[in-house]
Amino acid sequence: MNVRITGTGSALPGKILTNAELERLVDTSDEWITTRTGIKERRIAVDGEYTSTFAAEAARRAMAMAGARPEEIDLIIIGTVTPDFPFPSTACIVQDLLGATNATAFDISAACSGFLYGLSIAEKYLRTGAARKILVIGSEVLSRIVDWQDRNTCVLFGDGAGAVVLEASEGGHSLLSTHTFSNGAFWNLLYQPGSGSRNPAADSRTFDERLIYLKMEGNDVFKHAVRAMEEAAIAALNANGLTSADISLMIPHQANQRIIDATSKRLGVGPERVFTNLHLYGNTSSASIPIALDEVNRQGIVTSDNKLLLVAFGGGFTYASAVINW
Repeated sequence: MNVRITGTGSALPGKILTNAELERLVDTSDEWITTRTGIKERRIAVDGEYTSTFAAEAARRAMAMAGARPEEIDLIIIGTVTPDFPFPSTACIVQDLLGATNATAFDISAACSGFLYGLSIAEKYLRTGAARKILVIGSEVLSRIVDWQDRNTCVLFGDGAGAVVLEASEGGHSLLSTHTFSNGAFWNLLYQPGSGSRNPAADSRTFDERLIYLKMEGNDVFKHAVRAMEEAAIAALNANGLTSADISLMIPHQANQRIIDATSKRLGVGPERVFTNLHLYGNTSSASIPIALDEVNRQGIVTSDNKLLLVAFGGGFTYASAVINW
């Protein structure tokens, strides 16, 4: 049984925060941010907008494209590190918002690899016949866990969501394979130390030491990210008997232009075959790949029989890849 993507969707906040505006918040500059990251602006959620808000809207758009009714959805998987609440899962909230009364729903905490982890799980459900139609969503409101006093991290992240509908099919374009990896030895290089059982939110120290905010060792993360994304990409190519020359378009996690450039160079994929929208949205973690996938789909950048390579890296460390025959 093949696994097909029959619909894509995305949703972004209307509020845009530019580098010029950030110059007035922290000691930084448009030149510094652009040179080191490639980011020019990012979308920021406003009051009344949550991770579930964007997840549900992206899902609705994907379902509309797929012609899928809410009651036909068997499973909802959301990759996120910024859920509406510690529990219940944001996926359950989205299930209610969509009216997908027949769906099982759960979240995945795999940071920036969350969408591809979800894709991998959905693939298994569909290939075994345990489900027929699945929503996989990446949704984040990272602006609420970044430290707006830390110029090294607050400039990097943005908010938004992307979604796909996956269906079991006997023909047509298909998801060829998915591959997931983890290396927990480096968990403390990119994490949110506060609000869990180690540093409870109710503990005054959590707030006094600003532990509620995301922490990152940028240089170390960069080195691991390039190596891990290369490893994940090669695993996907080898599994399908492909080389980088066979790839029509690579859609990498949109974290940093330097990481994207270094990874694509190692793989031998020229910049004309690498899709980026990092300059517009910043790093949206688990949402970055599905947002990009929706854009290339709706803009007609990919056509029938194009082969897409998706690859991500995130906190954990987690890393993952997928190949799609569009």
